[in-house]
Amino acid sequence: MGQGASDGVRPGIGLTGLGREVSLPAGAIGHVGPLEEPARAVLEGVVPLLAAGKFALLTGAGLSTDSGIPDYRGPGAAPRKPLTYQEFVRDAALRQRYWARNHIGWATMHHASPNAGHFAATALERQGALTGIITQNVDRLHESAGAMDVVDLHGRFDQIACLQCGNTYSRAFVATILAELNPGFLEAVAATGRIGAGPDADADLENEVLIGTFKVALCPLCGGMLKPDFVFFGENVPKDRVVRAFSMVDAAAALVVAGSSLTVMSGLRFVRKAAKDGKPVIIINRGATRGDGLATVKLVAGVSESLSFLSRALESRLA
Repeated sequence: MGQGASDGVRPGIGLTGLGREVSLPAGAIGHVGPLEEPARAVLEGVVPLLAAGKFALLTGAGLSTDSGIPDYRGPGAAPRKPLTYQEFVRDAALRQRYWARNHIGWATMHHASPNAGHFAATALERQGALTGIITQNVDRLHESAGAMDVVDLHGRFDQIACLQCGNTYSRAFVATILAELNPGFLEAVAATGRIGAGPDADADLENEVLIGTFKVALCPLCGGMLKPDFVFFGENVPKDRVVRAFSMVDAAAALVVAGSSLTVMSGLRFVRKAAKDGKPVIIINRGATRGDGLATVKLVAGVSESLSFLSRALESRLA
């Protein structure tokens, strides 16, 4: 079912251009231009397939880059070594460094707005085209765009959990605590020059002196360790989310992956399940993915442009 012989066309589907990678020039952040050929032709061939039954939509960081949120692995992304869950809980210095950077970086995600791709996903949901949305992103932009049936597979950046008592707090509330504990910190950071945003509410702060002065907040209820309520590298996705996501894939006639490199198993397993069940898998991403060999269609193109095109095309068919 992957890209390969006979132009990657799967017998019985008959879609023009299946299995071929077609590239588009990167668009400006916040701007969604028209799709260019041959990407349009490939997506036009996909539309009848998606119109034949509901499909599941799996989204990744590539969807939110048009909202100004960087990703880990996209084209042009700076190399990063993400902090693991084990490092976070065991190493106080690394935890201090994490919170110092997060105190800066969370504002980028807090103020980020949904882009055309998020609104297109919501439109697809309202058209009745989807069994549901599964997202690897923690930015909550699908919900901000009005989507209702979303599995936030890796959790959410706007919530903080205590690892001791289990109580949760809004990230905005914890921000006020951190501001009180660290007066003048943000101003001192700003004085050092422009600080770039990073993935998952991170920031490119490398000033060890400033980091070393940062005071970490503890749980107001029990004094326990606080952690953002999303899945760190080395941490398992909660079972209930996985079960719900699999139910969306099982109920679907096809799976569309938009903006994910599928590097981690948390997303790749849904592609493998759909492929195993003989369902078409359409992958839209600006770079290579671990699921390319399982793709019925692999399109190297902008996610926002592609989802917007599919939404408009399917609306006319489903109306």
